[in-house]
Amino acid sequence: MTQDFGLKHGERVGVFVCECGMNISDTVDVKAVAEYSLGIPGVVHSSVNKYTCAEPGQQEIRDIIREKKLDRIVVAACTPRMHEPTFKACAKEAGLNPYLVEMANIREHCSWVHTDEKEAATDKANDLVRMAVARARYLKAQDETESKVIKKTLVIGGGVAGIQASLDLADAGIEVVLVEKSSTIGGMMAQLGKTFPTMDCPT
Repeated sequence: MTQDFGLKHGERVGVFVCECGMNISDTVDVKAVAEYSLGIPGVVHSSVNKYTCAEPGQQEIRDIIREKKLDRIVVAACTPRMHEPTFKACAKEAGLNPYLVEMANIREHCSWVHTDEKEAATDKANDLVRMAVARARYLKAQDETESKVIKKTLVIGGGVAGIQASLDLADAGIEVVLVEKSSTIGGMMAQLGKTFPTMDCPT
């Protein structure tokens, strides 16, 4: 049973499910996820690839975007931290705005944490894909702009964290202005008589 979220946006969504070698497919029934995806409103294409992030997988995405005139894509694979830039670049090369790409993390959130629950992992993957498609429909194309950055920063609070942040920023070549409301820096640390485990004076 699927829910009708309305098709005002993203009426031609493509879903690309990755096996990630055996990282995903050993636990999640990726073919079942692809079949399930076709029943989600707005999805006009769904397929499985061994390594979606590899060049052949990316080429398949580019070809399908053009062939089926997709206006959104969902990649069900690993964490967006690893390959979201890859798939955004891939979409851009196919003429699709890169901000119309959504990912469903079915590796870290499904296969890697539910290795002994294959059916449940597959059901969860279906849920994640359905949610990703629902979100993808309402994504809007964005244009990237460049702005001049002044390498100067403000750090509020001269406690241990503020001091360390200031030192790290200064080491990176950024001018730092450190603001502290009291007359001394050090925060709570400066009020301690001794610190564990050396029992040294913190000041």
